[in-house]
Amino acid sequence: MQFHHHGYVSGDPRVQPAAGVGVDRPAELPDEMDVLIVGSGPAGMLLAAQLSQYPDVVTRIIERRDGRLVLGQADGIQPRSVETFQAFGFAERIIAEAYNIGYMNFWGPDPADRSRIVRTSRTEDYGYKISEFPHLIVNQARVLDYFAEAAAHGPGRIAPDYGIEFVGLTVHEAGSEGATSGYPVEVRVRYTAGERAGEERTVRAKYVAGCDGARSGVRDAIGRKHLGGFSAHAWGVMDVVVNTDFPDWRTKCAINSEAGNILHIPREGGYLSRMYIDLGAVAEDDDHEVRKTPIEAIIAKANDILHPYTLDVRDVAWFSVYEVGHRVTDHFDDRSSDEADAAPRVFLTGDACHTHSAKAGQGMNVSMQDGFNLGWKLGSVVSGLAPESLLSTYSAERQPVAQQLIDFDREWSSLMARKPEEISDPQELATFYLGTAEFPSGFMTQYGPSMITGDASHQSLATGFPIGKRFKSSQVSFVCDGNVVHLGHHAKADGRWRVYAFADAPAAGEASALTDWAEWLSTSPDSPLARFTPEGADADAVFDVKAIYQQPHDQLDLTLAPEVFRPKTGPLGLTDWEKVFAAGPSYWCRTDIFEERGISRDGAVVVVRPDGYVAHVLPLTAPAELAEFFAGQMLARR
Repeated sequence: MQFHHHGYVSGDPRVQPAAGVGVDRPAELPDEMDVLIVGSGPAGMLLAAQLSQYPDVVTRIIERRDGRLVLGQADGIQPRSVETFQAFGFAERIIAEAYNIGYMNFWGPDPADRSRIVRTSRTEDYGYKISEFPHLIVNQARVLDYFAEAAAHGPGRIAPDYGIEFVGLTVHEAGSEGATSGYPVEVRVRYTAGERAGEERTVRAKYVAGCDGARSGVRDAIGRKHLGGFSAHAWGVMDVVVNTDFPDWRTKCAINSEAGNILHIPREGGYLSRMYIDLGAVAEDDDHEVRKTPIEAIIAKANDILHPYTLDVRDVAWFSVYEVGHRVTDHFDDRSSDEADAAPRVFLTGDACHTHSAKAGQGMNVSMQDGFNLGWKLGSVVSGLAPESLLSTYSAERQPVAQQLIDFDREWSSLMARKPEEISDPQELATFYLGTAEFPSGFMTQYGPSMITGDASHQSLATGFPIGKRFKSSQVSFVCDGNVVHLGHHAKADGRWRVYAFADAPAAGEASALTDWAEWLSTSPDSPLARFTPEGADADAVFDVKAIYQQPHDQLDLTLAPEVFRPKTGPLGLTDWEKVFAAGPSYWCRTDIFEERGISRDGAVVVVRPDGYVAHVLPLTAPAELAEFFAGQMLARR
């Protein structure tokens, strides 16, 4: 963590200095704002935390509850989400309080007595097999708390406006009287708590993000439809504290028995656990009556499935009954098919645009990535860094991901609901769980070519950084002090683009392709730094440029590295010593990122988007291609 570059800091360095609208943030919801976020769920709170890094963007978030969420329903945190938490600065703290899924065990009928269950296999969880981050269980409410802290500690000082609910909206077309103010979205809200409860008012926004859940009022207001339906199968879910003789109570388990199925997930804290209990097929004329199943019946069903083991439930923190549904909204923004050239004004995220079963642990995770994808785009457009056309990439990128999620969840939930006689291979579920690990972990998302994602013409220069997929970190050493760090962990969610320059063979101070490239980047009028960094801003305000040399750190002299990798920033103009890295092995670092990620020894430039996805791979010898890429999606500096 870097601080003191604005002067000595004696307090919590995670609290950034207030700036822009964060200096004197009005307590009252204003009449006009740049971005209005509706709903403080995972997507909404991440969106707020991201937009807090854009203090010139007036952002407000309304929530109909009168305060923070106390008990959330989601709890599964996939490795990509923990990677995202790292970018927002709280991964280590939430890992410390969460339950770490190290194993998943599978149980089935005992061949000698099919009324009893036995353990059929033990498998290591996929988290640490495919990432440096774990697979966690922690209550959704705590995730929201951490994002709320990040939003409040960012320069924009964003905090939810509790006790205000969304009523409706109207998007005024360009050229109409309602759009002339520059705030074309007219939003009707109602106070739900306090002295003003019941009062309605109208506010205006440039953009609205609907993060308001499966029954989204924003979705209804823009005429979008949830496509899909419910399957004829019901599950009870409960968070419970128990006494039991079941030996795997503190291990994640998939349990299949003659009496039904259970997905068992230990929770944080050492005592609490969540159980998804198969309640069986639902009759066509049930009319959702199964949702009234009492907790006593759910507990009894769990005991039947676990035979010969028993549960003595001592406390129920929460329970519910749901029918498995798989639905995707027809479009994730308000732009119609005949408005291809028009910029969207209203966006849908999370459960407002995709719903599915809870058993694959995807809802909160995919919702957060919706917010991450949208946040930096809104911030870039409103702050004048990018054209409005950038906003059209949100629906284009996230809707296919939602459909892939629905397809995966449909297969996984169907496997979970099978009867023992339908299972020919007892290892099939375990094989599927491990064989598809990269998808639920969040690492299979790959965005196609667009204005912000290049083509694969130079992919061979860095095969381990597939274009369109998230930047997979690897260890390197700081040249300044030899300390070993993860390169990707230094990419914070601050809205900046990352440009990683992997050097060719010569060391710092020697003539090389890297030296020539760096000279172009720092002096050419075509350089993205010259064209798109706002006047008067720090040299790295928009582009965080880093160099990775092939030599060990003790064979490099940082003061000989090109100045573009040693920018002077902040009001004191201090040199940043932490943008130059060494890939060569050392006593503390045994890995070589060039080998691990298939990077050419002739060097390469890897461009990474503000949300952590690889945008382009280019040669050091093709600066014009880098200039062309950014010119296609950014606005010349103000």
